[in-house]
Amino acid sequence: MGQLQFELMKEDQKTKARRGRITTTRGVIETPIFMPVGTLATVKTMTPEDLETMGAQIILSNTYHLFLRPGMDIMKEAGGLHSFMNWKKPILTDSGGFQVFSLAHRRKITEEGVTFRSHIDGSKKFLSPEISMEMQHALGSDIMMAFDECIPYPSDYDYVERSTERTTRWAERSLKYHREHRNYGQNLFGIVQGGMFKDLRRRSAEDLVAMDFPGYAVGGLSVGEPKELMNEVLDHTTDFLPKHKPRYLMGVGTPDYLFEAVERGIDMADCVLPTRNARNGTVMTSNGPLVVKNAKYARDFRPLDENCDCYVCRNYSRAYIRHLFQNREILGLRLATYHSLYFLLNLMKQIRSSIEEDRFTEFKDDFYDQYGYN
Repeated sequence: MGQLQFELMKEDQKTKARRGRITTTRGVIETPIFMPVGTLATVKTMTPEDLETMGAQIILSNTYHLFLRPGMDIMKEAGGLHSFMNWKKPILTDSGGFQVFSLAHRRKITEEGVTFRSHIDGSKKFLSPEISMEMQHALGSDIMMAFDECIPYPSDYDYVERSTERTTRWAERSLKYHREHRNYGQNLFGIVQGGMFKDLRRRSAEDLVAMDFPGYAVGGLSVGEPKELMNEVLDHTTDFLPKHKPRYLMGVGTPDYLFEAVERGIDMADCVLPTRNARNGTVMTSNGPLVVKNAKYARDFRPLDENCDCYVCRNYSRAYIRHLFQNREILGLRLATYHSLYFLLNLMKQIRSSIEEDRFTEFKDDFYDQYGYN
């Protein structure tokens, strides 16, 4: 049925970092990889041609938002998300679960699913594992996510246990629906939950692995917990995931979190933070974040990052981009976003090379020194 293939090409000798390759019907994804987020069928301010030029191999879109607008009828009529937004490469869609629990109002969780009020107009909606699968089938994404309950931090053990067990049952229903209705080339990942409790993380992972998904996501991390706790729980969780299937950490996108995730055996990551920060005037550079809106850059005619060879750094100065932000010109948002996405995609490319050459730890240490993490 066009199931994706994962090739484990190299393992780091000192850590769990791994170099892999995912093959889908719409293209190859070199891992570890960062996935730009196109929430509403667009990576804000970027065209698909921009993304392809900068080296994006896969992007992410949000089922919840597209379910509300433009709606599944229009998505079906458009022929799916790839045709709708003119993106030819792989797309990953989330299940809608995170948005239901973070954005929706007056939600009620039952075994059947979640009843909630739209954050757009307050209208009553219902989302279940089967409806989430139906929507993702209509979107035609290459990688889909099983419907899960997102657990807030902090939460007590009893609640997390009940929630995790419900997520497992919802994963079974998601998988059943997908196997009965799936389209060629679509692949469903399970999502490991369990909060910050190691025994529940292990139970969740083992239950999902027994269902034999083609890949696994780790959810419920980077939700407000201390970074050290996230790393500890993630390190524990990946021990129970199959070595020869891809692993996806949901919702991380700063260089330090990406390094820490890769070090613990993660292959895929996504986050809105790089593009959101860029639109607000903070870009990533090899020497750390740079707030290009600051007055000190008014006469700084250097590129955003003198070590970067992206289109923006080859053609525009800090002074010009600051000028654009000062005057609320859309081009400023576009140039800042382009640079930050390129920076992260290029960083992941360098990480892949460092794993291939058995120097991941050294590369991480050197990067941290220059970026200002140490």
